[in-house]
Amino acid sequence: MSITLPELPPVETPAPPPCPNTARRSPSPRATAEPRPPALWRGVLLTIGIASVAMALTRTPWLAALSPMMLAMLIGIALRNTAGAMNWARPGIAFSIKRLLRLAIVLLGLQLTAAQLIAVGGRGLAIIAATLLTTFLFTTWAGRRLGVDRKLSQLIAAGTSICGASAVMATNTVTRAPDEDAAYAVACVTVFGSLLMLLYPLLPTVVGLDVPSYGLWAGASIHEVAQVVAAGYQNSSRAGEAATIAKLARVMLLAPMVLALGMIARRSAAEHAAPRPPLPWFVFGFIAMIVLGSVVEIPAPLQHQLALLTSFLLATALAAMGLDTDLRRLAAEGFRPALLGALATAFIAVFSLALIKLIG
Repeated sequence: MSITLPELPPVETPAPPPCPNTARRSPSPRATAEPRPPALWRGVLLTIGIASVAMALTRTPWLAALSPMMLAMLIGIALRNTAGAMNWARPGIAFSIKRLLRLAIVLLGLQLTAAQLIAVGGRGLAIIAATLLTTFLFTTWAGRRLGVDRKLSQLIAAGTSICGASAVMATNTVTRAPDEDAAYAVACVTVFGSLLMLLYPLLPTVVGLDVPSYGLWAGASIHEVAQVVAAGYQNSSRAGEAATIAKLARVMLLAPMVLALGMIARRSAAEHAAPRPPLPWFVFGFIAMIVLGSVVEIPAPLQHQLALLTSFLLATALAAMGLDTDLRRLAAEGFRPALLGALATAFIAVFSLALIKLIG
């Protein structure tokens, strides 16, 4: 008689544990989110290169009328819309827009002192502050009436009422508008500010302003610092000095304006259960630099070099913004934001002139 043994299940041999030196681990989300240093530096060097070219070109007779910031942005836009999005440089482009811009705004504070505020006087400061606040409110109101996006309206309002491209970029740290909106706002304040720069020297006798009042008018209403200097000194040295001091006092109001917009944005985000935008801490660095420049006498050569560095960093940030600007999306904004920029420019010119005539 034969005996049949039951079949046993096959015994599976356990796989050996992986060697620690050869085991492959999937990268963590944080590791994949952070750009590798080469990708970061490629983009940063690209924006620095564009800013260097812009700084050099603006020293030539043909392009001396353009600011390095505006030219750097135009070069960046040209590259973006001919060579494509340049994804290989995107981490560095983002770094230049965010980090280098904040550093530039902080260093801008070293060009301002409390003595400049005192030199403007109480009457001048009241005119400058009232003009700034009223222009900002009018521009945002007109933007709503024209159907312009709220964020773009705020950028045009800041650039017109405070200090041109620098104010647009600083305000966008809390407004968080697309780069196309920021580029549109910079173009608006540059073009319309340049028109005022050319027009103002023809008007002092027409509107009945003496030299100090003309300087105050130019400083309180023209957009960019360079435009104010040109319009002021076109009249006389005395008018140029008055215009420059008035403009620098106006630039000091950038800090409270950006802080106020930041607080409003955070409150609005909390009410709508949206992510709260970060507080613009760099503004406190801007204020600290003003205090430092007011209590410590910075040698003139060093002051000049710091001003050049600030201008270069702003040009680098605007070059990065240009590299991130798609002209097709910019054109989609239409004509209404340009009309808003024209209305804001006309308002600030007429309103500040009326205040000077009334208070003076």
